[in-house]
Amino acid sequence: MTSPLETAVRAALDTVIDPELRLPLPELDMIAGLEIDADGNAKVDVNLTVVGCPASVRIQNEVHAAVIGVVGINNVDVNLGVMTPEQRAALTTKLRAGRAARTNPFDENTLTKIFLIGSGKGGVGKSSLTANLAVALADKGLRVGLIDADIFGFSIPGQLGITDKPTRVDDLILPPVAFGVKVISIGMFVEGNAPVAWRGPMLHRTINQFLTDVFWGDLDVLLVDLPPGTGDVAISLGQLLPTAKTVVVTTPQLAASDVAERSATVGLQTGQSVFGVIENMAWLEQADGTKLEIFGAGGGQLVADRLSAATGQTVPLLGQVGLSVALREGSDKGEPVVLGNPSDSASQTILQIAELLARDPRQLAGRRLKLQV
Repeated sequence: MTSPLETAVRAALDTVIDPELRLPLPELDMIAGLEIDADGNAKVDVNLTVVGCPASVRIQNEVHAAVIGVVGINNVDVNLGVMTPEQRAALTTKLRAGRAARTNPFDENTLTKIFLIGSGKGGVGKSSLTANLAVALADKGLRVGLIDADIFGFSIPGQLGITDKPTRVDDLILPPVAFGVKVISIGMFVEGNAPVAWRGPMLHRTINQFLTDVFWGDLDVLLVDLPPGTGDVAISLGQLLPTAKTVVVTTPQLAASDVAERSATVGLQTGQSVFGVIENMAWLEQADGTKLEIFGAGGGQLVADRLSAATGQTVPLLGQVGLSVALREGSDKGEPVVLGNPSDSASQTILQIAELLARDPRQLAGRRLKLQV
């Protein structure tokens, strides 16, 4: 018979979350044993998913803290082991929740809201905005995933200060988690600043693996940082993510807006709707409060108007983000400005845009809903 003290300890262990899988350790069958003697000394055996698990120290410390906090426990000994191949196989089966291996969880029946963040050209701040939007959404309590699909110009790991490599559990890839966001990028698989020089088939295969081999769990929102332009990756993602909506990032410059419009057109050709337009680097605020429009004005609204005409539906200008030293510094340091300096004017606009993304309703018509009877 389970004693009240053991019941309390097991309840405490339920609060310990695996930092990669984002699920409680007992639910993942990682608690291999629990013993409590008459003097309140507890011994907890924890089976990690793989040898050399990067989260081992964190898991050990959090298990110790949870158990020692139970009234009646005087000492805790946490022993780390490793799952057997059979246990790992059972875990991956559980994580897939009945879905076959290497299948796309974001097909036409997904309930996850997906936004493809694209631009016509590089250098418009698309990745900085994407990283901060993801963190802002996670800070609202949403379950957020972020795919860095800019294979040649990956920058998301640096923007979020990620240095960890993904962990593999058999054929599943566990993405690193930063600021509550699950993140995957080709930058996590290359050494140093090595370039990636691939042709189309390799690009498609990599993007497909980011969708099918990574354990995303049940996400509320998935953001995808697209490469600039209208190449292979944008076309592949348009085909693989049929429910996605496009968010176009441009600068105010009219020449940039012409190119940005083309990037949204690719999404229209593969079936995506356009959620809206973000104008970045809209102005530089002066000491006296005036706004110096370094790159001109009107480009964002022009793209929104043209896309509205092309789609027959209203495409809004979601926001105008001014030039911000805090945003630039945060991106360089891997410290998102929406958390580090939420009062900054750029932060305020990004947070407002994140609210629009969060409020976008799920389109449930025609979807297969997971109902339990």
